[in-house]
Amino acid sequence: MKTNHKSAIGIRQSSPRHLSPMAREDRLTFWCFLSPWIIGFVLFGAGPIIASIFLSFTDYSLFNRPNWVGLDNYRELFRDPLIWKSLGNTLFYVIFVVPLSTAGSCLLAVLLNQKVHGIPVWRTIFYLPTIVSGVAMGVLWRWIFNPEVGLINTLLSPLFKLFAIDNPQWLLDPVLAKPAYIFMSLWAIGGGMIIFLAALQGIPKDLYEAAEIDGAGPVRQFFNITLPMLSPVILFSFTMGTIGSFQIFAQAYVMSGRGPDNATLFYVMYLFDQAFRYFRMGYGAAMAWVLFAIVLMVTVIKFKVAKRWVYYEGEV
Repeated sequence: MKTNHKSAIGIRQSSPRHLSPMAREDRLTFWCFLSPWIIGFVLFGAGPIIASIFLSFTDYSLFNRPNWVGLDNYRELFRDPLIWKSLGNTLFYVIFVVPLSTAGSCLLAVLLNQKVHGIPVWRTIFYLPTIVSGVAMGVLWRWIFNPEVGLINTLLSPLFKLFAIDNPQWLLDPVLAKPAYIFMSLWAIGGGMIIFLAALQGIPKDLYEAAEIDGAGPVRQFFNITLPMLSPVILFSFTMGTIGSFQIFAQAYVMSGRGPDNATLFYVMYLFDQAFRYFRMGYGAAMAWVLFAIVLMVTVIKFKVAKRWVYYEGEV
């Protein structure tokens, strides 16, 4: 009984009614600083999210009242050939970009983690492309891929002449269009590099010292120490990269649009066309929720599989 009485006193003392004036002031300050985000999310985030759920079951074009159609929008999704085309293009992009950008960011961080004169300058140079907006990046790479005056064809023209290859029409060729986008995306791996660089600098040095004493070389240290210690960051990079790659839009919209034979018709671009070009808001909302379900499923699978290879420091 005595123990229960003390626990009851503890509960009573931790309740808001029994907080000291300073604790109440701190709690009020906390909610005041948090309130702009909460209000903004409720008004501009939660509201549209809830509305889109409702609109996905309606026929709505912005110019008339929503007409309830039930699951018709979702049934049409499975019959629309361009849905499967756009989803295939997006999956192709995700499958290549996410592993390549993660591996590139990791290897670049390892190189820029060396104690070499002028290394801060190189880190800045590799990070700079990440601050360029998607639209500006699209305009820049549209010029780079220009078949007549583009930088890539100009630099590679001796190689093309050697193999008797005409100037490739990068964004006008159904075969080369998607690889061109993959190549463009690797230009901005500096953001992931910064995250990997921070993780590398947090690895305890005594692990490498112990490995050297045991006779392990740089390659063995990389695979037995560096990669296991970086595995949580690799999982983070895979997850965020997948979510971002599924939503590719701005670069494709600026560079090639749908592309030749719909080769660059990515899922979000087709969603944009349906919702804001043809004003099929209900169909666009249904497409958005299908994309959410796909990304959620892929993310859950990644976290399930990650238990087998991700190492967290402190785990036995």
